[in-house]
Amino acid sequence: MSGPDPVAVHRHAVGADPGLERCPIMGTYGPPSVTFVRGEGSWLVDREGRRYLDLLSGLAVTSLGHAHPEVAEAISEQSRTLLHVSNLFATEHAPVVAGQLDELLGGGGQVFFCNSGAEAVECALKLARRWGPAAAGRFAVVSALGSFHGRTLAALAATGQPAKHEPFQPLPEGFRHVSFDDVAALDAAVTTDVAAVLLEAVQGEGGVQPASVEYLRAAREICTERGVLLMIDEVQTGLGRCGDWFAHQAAGIRPDVVSMAKALGNGVPIGACWATAEAAASFRPGDHATTYGGQPLATAAARRVLEVMRREDVPALARRAGARFASGLEGEPGVVGVRGRGLLLAVELEVPAGEVAADLLASGVVVNAVTPTAIRLAPSLLVTDDEVDLGVSALLASIARVAERTGESN
Repeated sequence: MSGPDPVAVHRHAVGADPGLERCPIMGTYGPPSVTFVRGEGSWLVDREGRRYLDLLSGLAVTSLGHAHPEVAEAISEQSRTLLHVSNLFATEHAPVVAGQLDELLGGGGQVFFCNSGAEAVECALKLARRWGPAAAGRFAVVSALGSFHGRTLAALAATGQPAKHEPFQPLPEGFRHVSFDDVAALDAAVTTDVAAVLLEAVQGEGGVQPASVEYLRAAREICTERGVLLMIDEVQTGLGRCGDWFAHQAAGIRPDVVSMAKALGNGVPIGACWATAEAAASFRPGDHATTYGGQPLATAAARRVLEVMRREDVPALARRAGARFASGLEGEPGVVGVRGRGLLLAVELEVPAGEVAADLLASGVVVNAVTPTAIRLAPSLLVTDDEVDLGVSALLASIARVAERTGESN
């Protein structure tokens, strides 16, 4: 392939090779170790033609696998038809996608389309302010320690990870954080100035930590009793990944607001914020907007993604494949345990997770270290049994290699 090697150019951005032309991309990520140029299903191909089993799906994005033929066809067809008009006008696919999402969430709601998960959360936070305006003394949002809700300023303020806050202080006011999965702490925090509670049913970036059914049900009861919006962030967990269409549904609750993105476009940027009709009515024309939200290319992709997901019954596939991963890993040498739901899993290790992730990449398998001691698995929801078994074998072999190296170094 012609052109400079992007990996080498990126490395120069952090001073690794002064002989290269300076990288034009801001250094907001660590230097990459691989340049991927193609993908198909659960597999990626790098610049040199080497194949990798992708067990991360671009952080739970390509849930139907890379270059899914039906989604690719929908994108191609739409790109030759109509790419964009402003939201001053209606287009073909957005109402259909909104209706399908509303149906999956139980009906009776409305959708705002945007471009990412952080934007979907931002919409939810603005909706909460409209629901309980500051003039009425209700503006605060309660979220959980360990949570991750995005990197825009308000979404970052809602994120319960203080280390991520420090470089960007002062953050917007009105956010408080309580212990995750702690009913008493949540109950005490929802005071008369609170407009909304924002939770993840499974904390993804927080280490793949599932909330208990009891906690989610108690959150619903507290919010209902006090007239507070219950907002669930399903950006990483939604659309089948955790074994239900949305992870909160395992608790049998109905939130007032749900944010989603990632899997909705299978790689095409699109996010959505769903709210009950009562909550959505808080917005007036002009209160919130985005230039590209709901544009035809993104919603054409999302429409086909949802069609395939429903036909294939991806929640059932996630439950089955997740159980296969867990049964293959639990109790094996070097594995402390497996947690999560469906195909959003964390494998807790006895050896450093970062070393295992690097070793696996060198072996042709893509994962990431979600904590210093845990590997995150979020493969395609269409992953095959053979691919699951290959992933299990590769992970166990990598753990053994790292354990041997660690033992020698000690």
